[in-house]
Amino acid sequence: MTVSTRAINTLLVFGVVLAAVSAGGGEADHPLLSRMPGFHIDDFEEREFDAYEFKGPDGVPIQVEGRWYYIDYGLDNDVRTPSELQILRNHTNAIEEIGGTVLYTDDSNAFLKVEAEGKETWAHVRVYNQATSYSLYIVEREAMVQEVTADAESMARDLATAGKVAVYGIYFDFDRADIKPESEPALREIGKLLRERPDLKVHVVGHTDNIGGLDYNIDLSRKRAEAVVSALTSQHGIARDRLHSAGVGPLAPAATNTTEEGRALNRRVELVGQ
Repeated sequence: MTVSTRAINTLLVFGVVLAAVSAGGGEADHPLLSRMPGFHIDDFEEREFDAYEFKGPDGVPIQVEGRWYYIDYGLDNDVRTPSELQILRNHTNAIEEIGGTVLYTDDSNAFLKVEAEGKETWAHVRVYNQATSYSLYIVEREAMVQEVTADAESMARDLATAGKVAVYGIYFDFDRADIKPESEPALREIGKLLRERPDLKVHVVGHTDNIGGLDYNIDLSRKRAEAVVSALTSQHGIARDRLHSAGVGPLAPAATNTTEEGRALNRRVELVGQ
């Protein structure tokens, strides 16, 4: 029996909407992705805590720790074999349907990421045996909760003593320069600082972690800094000539890039006194 691509996508998306739910114990599909029609589970393993190396943009390896799953699927007898592309494309389409990200793909692999309700779920889809088998490696990691927030008073103090201040609480979608709505409290405090100090001019400097190419990250950090400048001028009434945007990518880390916690600290915007 032939199953349409639309039907396959529907089944996968149905499984995806439960992304934030843990699969619990026992041999079963992970709630993130239901299985392709015509396949059965050959092997299943779940660990409370372990690590797996995924690939990020440009194929850069990223080790992720958390609740770990391995599910291996085999094709049922007398079922038409899909193509490798069909298996991979159904999974990437399903992830994108719920706002997830396709990090990296090649002929037999897809690396995916979904962020929802404070949780990151990473997945690696690997197709093999001429598309009669495929496996899922999934790690659920709790995203770091940023507890330190920007306020005008502390920013003024740091600028006076150190000449710069790291601002956390300005958020962007993965690999994008669009400011997310939850960034408004931090932007509001920067605007307050600049209104209270009408003589103050600052460089707005974007920083990234070291995941991805150097030139790409420098360009991304520059675009993010410019987005902050645009928000301050258009939404908070700050004169454009008081702000200068720049991006240095991963060239001035605040912490190590060998851990997720360190990389989170490196993804920031800094105000530097002119």
